[in-house]
Amino acid sequence: MPPKPDYGIDAPGVIRNLLVIGAALIISGIVFPTIHLGNVTILWSRSAFWPGGSCLLGGLLMLVYAKWGKFRHRDRMLNMVGWRGDERVLDIGTGRGLLLIGAARRLTTGRGTGIDVWSTKDLSSNSLERTQANIEIEGVQAKVDLKSDDARKLSFPDASFDVVLSNLCIHNIPEAEGRAQACREIARVLKPGGIALISDFINTGVYQKTLADCGLKVSRTQINPLTFPWLRVVGAEKP
Repeated sequence: MPPKPDYGIDAPGVIRNLLVIGAALIISGIVFPTIHLGNVTILWSRSAFWPGGSCLLGGLLMLVYAKWGKFRHRDRMLNMVGWRGDERVLDIGTGRGLLLIGAARRLTTGRGTGIDVWSTKDLSSNSLERTQANIEIEGVQAKVDLKSDDARKLSFPDASFDVVLSNLCIHNIPEAEGRAQACREIARVLKPGGIALISDFINTGVYQKTLADCGLKVSRTQINPLTFPWLRVVGAEKP
């Protein structure tokens, strides 16, 4: 059988911790239903089950997103673009190439570029080589390039791209000024008339304000309930 693309598990460490902590709390509640501290008896099962169940549920929902929800969310994002087919596309934080490959399928004479710092903390087995393998399996290698680059200091000239995409990337920049600078860089490399779509579960209001301060026409969607954590998409059009 032909090989299948592998788009990895998002935030694998977070999922692992949620599942382990959740299981540990529930097991401890079963093994030690009550705890005696001197003259005080604590009903530990009641105290452990609720947070344990919440952790397990959170971890499972993140797995469902990684294996199912992110493909629907990708299509939702790409459907927000009025594709012609000749666009130059930049995918910031491309990971294993999910958005980049989806965009490439909508291109005819256009070309996509994916950039990342290839952190395995944010995506399991994240590497340029694994992304390239997915690109080849999906048959879009003639339409895309990959590059190691920092979203805070993009190595592209002004007004280089018709479409800029990013999903669950910018929040990983630890400092607020760095996240704002990434948004300013997106505005800089976007062509007049171009569109940027930034999806995230936090800081989307900040992205919206920063892009608006750069003179872009900005909007923000409602949360997508088919994702976990729940994602919003900030859309920005450059005059």
